[in-house]
Amino acid sequence: MRTLRIRMLAGLFAIALVIAWSIARLWDTVGTLPGVPLAAPIVLAVIATALFATALSLRSRLRAQRERRPGAKGVDPLAAARAVVFAQSSALVASLVAGLYGGACVYLIMYKLDMDPRQQQAVYAGLAFLTGVAVVAAAIFLERICKLPDDEDTHPPVPTPHSRHH
Repeated sequence: MRTLRIRMLAGLFAIALVIAWSIARLWDTVGTLPGVPLAAPIVLAVIATALFATALSLRSRLRAQRERRPGAKGVDPLAAARAVVFAQSSALVASLVAGLYGGACVYLIMYKLDMDPRQQQAVYAGLAFLTGVAVVAAAIFLERICKLPDDEDTHPPVPTPHSRHH
């Protein structure tokens, strides 16, 4: 399984930000810009908390397993793989969502901050952006926790038929 690349996440974020800003500007000239739901930053905060709690739990269990503490509860490899898949998918989606809400927030701050409802929407969009970034950070942390150490030095090379000396 490949690890997440920060460059790819930043690219997704930037593309989503530009598209969201452009769509918000176009939409606002045609009609009324839809509001940012209050639930957006709350749901993202719950996901970030779940990812961070999972990472801390796995880290302590892996540390206990490495130190061979008596009664240490091991980590099921399939559970760790599922955690990594959850982290990677969360990071990809959260980078897009953070870009979308970030673009909306930038538009609201630049053009429509004089009206009270728009100020509230800018705050919700800003909070959604920040919690989206928190999801990405927690996901990367969880992925790094579950990364297996390189085991190139622990196993001697397997001899091939051509490398044997007769």
